[in-house]
This record gives sequence, C-alpha cells and structure tokens, in this order.
Amino acid sequence: MKPIRQGIPGASRPTSQTVRPPGGRLAAVWLAVWCGARLAGQAGAVDQPAAPDPVPGVVIAHSPRASGLYIGSPSLAILDQGDYVASHDFFGPNSGEFQSARSRVYRSADRGKTWRQVSEIQGAFWSSLFVHRGALYLLGPDRHHGNVLLRRSLDGGATWTSPTNRLTGLLREDGEYHCAPMPVIEYRGRLWRGIERRQPPVAWGINYRAGMLSAPVAADLLDAAQWTHAEFLPSDRAWNGGDMGAWLEGNAVVAPDGEMLDILRVQTKSPNEKAALVHISADGRKATFDPATGFVDFPGGAKKFAIRPDPESKLYWSLASIVAEPYRAENPGSIRNTLALTCSSNLVQWTVRCLLLHHPDVKRHGFQYVDWLFDGADIVAVCRTAYDDETGGAANFHDANFLTFHRFANFRRLTMADSVPVPRSGGAFGRPPFTDGETTAAARPNPAQTQ
Repeated sequence: MKPIRQGIPGASRPTSQTVRPPGGRLAAVWLAVWCGARLAGQAGAVDQPAAPDPVPGVVIAHSPRASGLYIGSPSLAILDQGDYVASHDFFGPNSGEFQSARSRVYRSADRGKTWRQVSEIQGAFWSSLFVHRGALYLLGPDRHHGNVLLRRSLDGGATWTSPTNRLTGLLREDGEYHCAPMPVIEYRGRLWRGIERRQPPVAWGINYRAGMLSAPVAADLLDAAQWTHAEFLPSDRAWNGGDMGAWLEGNAVVAPDGEMLDILRVQTKSPNEKAALVHISADGRKATFDPATGFVDFPGGAKKFAIRPDPESKLYWSLASIVAEPYRAENPGSIRNTLALTCSSNLVQWTVRCLLLHHPDVKRHGFQYVDWLFDGADIVAVCRTAYDDETGGAANFHDANFLTFHRFANFRRLTMADSVPVPRSGGAFGRPPFTDGETTAAARPNPAQTQ
C-alpha cells in the first residue's frame, strides 16, 4: 500500500504514514484497503490523491472501464509439463459479444508469478480450458447465446484449430447455448461438461434449460458426432417457494454414490442462496430434477461457482462469492465482494472454511467467476476482479477490469481463523448495491443480466 500523506499544520512538508496490517496469512489485503480508506477519510487535508490500493493477487490482464471492454469468463489449466494457461473473454458495449466474441490466452512458466499473452481467439465466449491426453482444449460458444465450439492446441495455447465444420470442432450449430467456464471432468470412460440452452430464445436466465455434454475419452473430440447431450431440462418459476429466477452455469460432479450430477447456480431474490442438483443418467442422455429435494443451501449459490472433489481430504471444495453477514440482503447475485473457500462431504451440507478475499465496498468491487485447480497442497485460481485502478476503477462490481491469479497455500489447513477480516457491520461501505431508488437506471447493470 502506498503511504497516505496527510497535511499537518505547521509542517514544512507532508509527513507519511504507512499502515502496517497485523500478521496473518490472508489479512493484509483487506486491512490495506479498509485502513487506508479510514485514515484518508480522517485526514484534515490531503496534499495529493492517494494511489489506488494494490490489486489482490497477480494481475494477468487489465482493461480500463473507458475501453468498453470488460473482463469475463476466467479459465485455468495446468499443462502436463507444469506451465499454467489462463484465458478470459471480453464483454461490454465495445466487445462484439453478440456477434463474435473475443478471448485471450496467457501462459505462465513460473507457477503464476508472471504471465504473457500467447494468443487471441475470435469467436470464443464463456469458454473452458482443459487438458486431455497431452492436448489443450477450449470449449464454449462463439458468442452470447451462440453455437458450441471446441478448439485444440498442441503448443500450449499459442495456436489453435479452426472449428469450421462438424469434423473440426463445430459441436452444435443450432445456437442459443449458454454456460460459463465450468469444469470438464473424466468419469467412467467419458468426458462431461455442464451446459445450458435458451429455449425459447428470449430474455436472460428464465428460459435456460439445464443439460450436459459428454463424449468418450478415446474419441476424436473435434468430431461433433462423438458428443452426446442430455435433454435440456426447463426450470419453473414456482419452484423454491416461488423464488426461482433461473438456473445456470452447471457443474459436472460425481456424487458420493457414483451418480453424475449437474449442480447449478440458482438466481434468487432471497438472501438464502441455493444450488440445484440435477441428476444425469449413466448414458448422459437424460436429466431429471425433483424440486422438493433438489435444492440445497449453498453459500454463494446465486453466483457462478466451480466444485471439484479432492481424493486426499475426501471432500468437495469450491471457491464461491459468498455474502458475508454484514452485507446480507435481497438479490444476493449482486453482492460479490467476498470470496470464500467452502467444502462439503456430501454435496448437500456446505461449510464456509475460510474467507480468502474481501473488499468493504459492494458497488464497485467484486471477486467473481473464479476458476481454480488443485496444485499439490495449494489451490491456484483465476478471478474476474472489479477493483481500483489508475483510471478510476471498475464501473461497478459486475463490469470487471482485471483478470487476477491467486495461490491459496495449504488450503486443506485453512480455517476461519485464517480469514481476512470482515467488519461486523457494513457501515458506509456495506449497503447492498442497487436497491430500489439507490441509483439511476443508467448507473446499474441490467438486473436481468447479472452474469
């Protein structure tokens, strides 16, 4: 954190005061932000504007809000030889996301300490990186509600195949597909990946139908005929006691009993966040859901989350944008200022183990859409981060201006005692964003598109 300069009567020059946070593995980021803001507010005069607080993690990419290009869809893969590969797309008014979206790919040879861009891909949106049998793949639509494309790279992301037809990676060409960078997993001789389809093709969210793509592990994955999809299952606004805005961004997860599940984010008005557990048949062709039993309490369930099983701890883990207690309010999908490590032994009861990242402001700061992987005793992650920068910071929590990399060391040992601190009351920073009458319509993201 830069020293905070305060004007002191009678002094010939400003003195500097450096805020030194107390010890703790995760406390420094939050205290630097919170204490700096408080001290700056207490100063009688400020000789010069304080520089923006350092962005948490390692910055992979930055896109100022004035560009009209916002950073979305972080994805992460680890190559067989150990290098990390990350990707993101652009959304926003200057992105072309509704015609042909653009993604960038980055590589790190030093375990995430430094990154360099290795390629840019036209026609890639909401896409997942994954490694299979020595090759790197990128799977997702070509645009907002577009066709499903798969690309392959044999040189770590520098060059990619062109999905021009059904033999070269054009997996589905009937459009209206939706997803996020969700896990691609291998189970019982097949690869699995959650996906949704908008049917009928109007509005955001409410017409998304939950589904699952799968293909044999030994198949030519670029051949569309090798991929099966489960029937796309609609949701019902009457479910969850009438609080069912949408389900989306499903995770392929193997349950403790061996059944394949599609675990989806649930858009709710209530602060009691949920996830939905959709059952997928063994052949990957049928999806079923029981609204009486299929909803589970899930911290951060109103935002995108990824779930992965850990053979060592025998737990399922997630990094989720939870709502810390001082910020608890309706429309939790719009509160993304706290990232937490969560876990479960059975996918039904979830525990918040540690608060990893936090900023006291909910309006223009967010840690969201995190993709992550196990790396030995650590979790490595990439995050769509809305934060301060030299040009005035993010426009709002949603329209992120950074792609950041994070390493959470010895994650299995983390507890709430290791958390970044969160104020007991939200105070001036803690009012929930975009409540009725708080902002003008021009200042808030479209509530129907809190992607």
